[in-house]
Amino acid sequence: MSKSDLTHSEPDHFDLPLDGGGEPPLPAYVGKYRILKRLGEGATSEVFLARDEFRDTEVAIKRVRGGSGEDGPSGHFPSRLFANEAALAGRLQHPNVVQILDAFPDPHEPYLVMEYVPGVTLRRFCRPDNLLPLDVMVEVGFKCAMALSYVFRQGVIHRDVKPANLLAVLDAQGQVTDIKVSDFGSALNLNSDRTQIHRVGSLAYMSPEQLDGGDLDCRSDIYSLGAVLYHLVAGRPPFDAPAQASLMHQIYSQAPATLQGQRGGVTPELDAVILKALAKQPQDRYDDWEGFGRALSDLVAKQLVPLAQFQEVMDSERFNLLRSLDFFVGFDDVQLWEVVHRARWRRYSIGHSLYKKGQEGNTFHIIAHGDLEVFRDGQRVAQLGAGTSVGEMAYLAPNPDLRRHSTDVLVASPCTTISFTPESLGQLSEQCQHRFDSAFIRVLVRRLHAAHEALAHPRRIL
Repeated sequence: MSKSDLTHSEPDHFDLPLDGGGEPPLPAYVGKYRILKRLGEGATSEVFLARDEFRDTEVAIKRVRGGSGEDGPSGHFPSRLFANEAALAGRLQHPNVVQILDAFPDPHEPYLVMEYVPGVTLRRFCRPDNLLPLDVMVEVGFKCAMALSYVFRQGVIHRDVKPANLLAVLDAQGQVTDIKVSDFGSALNLNSDRTQIHRVGSLAYMSPEQLDGGDLDCRSDIYSLGAVLYHLVAGRPPFDAPAQASLMHQIYSQAPATLQGQRGGVTPELDAVILKALAKQPQDRYDDWEGFGRALSDLVAKQLVPLAQFQEVMDSERFNLLRSLDFFVGFDDVQLWEVVHRARWRRYSIGHSLYKKGQEGNTFHIIAHGDLEVFRDGQRVAQLGAGTSVGEMAYLAPNPDLRRHSTDVLVASPCTTISFTPESLGQLSEQCQHRFDSAFIRVLVRRLHAAHEALAHPRRIL
């Protein structure tokens, strides 16, 4: 297996080649974890697939060579990298961030226990003969931006955003379905009082200010993600040179070449978004991750990149739609991603019948975009717009008779809805289900208030 096809984060931070001499023997156990196979190795550490027999699940074990003490054979650098990741154990819980489950500071060979992500690193898709579709690449960038936004809100700057540290989850056909940010060994923890390493990272993706060793904020990681996206579009990084000094000179002083013309389908808008992220000065980039994320998602929502499946509601569009809807006020980002993945998302054309009078149902819809009209006995009685729920009474009803719809509900303008059944809602986390309960209460209170107003002040309502 080549290094670019590792199924977990590459254990070294500088893409060093593997040492010659063949693989060392596989340990039977690391701590209490039974080792199944080696996933990869590098200059300072090695990664294994292991079985947590107590929890009956697979995990990834990242073991540091040379001991954790400052006098170990590998020096203090690996121990600092281990300490960086160990400090984050249990803290980063986001669907697009590899979870660090535990850390064991063994004096000889300290190791981390991490979520195992079956898949490949994005290095596989940096080759000119194996590039991702542009809409998939934008989706990957958006999810990374939202994950790194979450990480930054926890007081962490990654400092080593590169293709080898971004893990792609694949479906049975080998298509990318999700992405995970990994390897926080180089991370800068803004909330830590401990002395931290500077000038770490991977040169081809480092911002000018990171090369200088100066103060950093999220805009340095924005630059690095921009460099990764450039590589995924063009099949080559924005800057490339055989000598380190030449590469550094390019990063400091040379503008990256436009992406237009390097590949079919690259629009001026896509080119502008990536080149803005690669601006030399931090103040010329996006101010924050939210701005970068919006710019990426707009490329899909406004069809500014070729879309392989137009009818499919892309994850970036789903996430931003949820954020804009009153129903989901109070949901945090992690809970919104649960809804993105668990709900059924559908586009409907004008005239489609969402519900028919007398039909029994237990599905409720939340309108993400567009309008619905409600008819009773052929007369329109209501029009419902974005952020409105419909069908929740049949969904919440305690018996089949009450689950029969009393009206016809038709699509009045092209519409996107988010729908759940009791089964799919039950798959959400307890915290997310609680948010739904609170949202339903708000909906019912508004409906009761409207009914009271109609009875007390019929002229005002009509």
